[in-house]
Amino acid sequence: MTQDYAALLDQLRDGSIDSLEVQPEEFMAFRAVWTNYAARKEIVGTAQRSGVIIYRYQSNESG
Repeated sequence: MTQDYAALLDQLRDGSIDSLEVQPEEFMAFRAVWTNYAARKEIVGTAQRSGVIIYRYQSNESG
């Protein structure tokens, strides 16, 4: 079953969830949504050894 990545990215952005874990086999489906997401530059991923990527929201607001 395909995740609703747009909704999950919105939840990350509004603080409803702290992180989003993307499995290697889901990455291309996630990437298709992420590349068109308005706040894409604020969604930062950290790769794990197993190929899993954990995304978190990092606001670029200063002050």
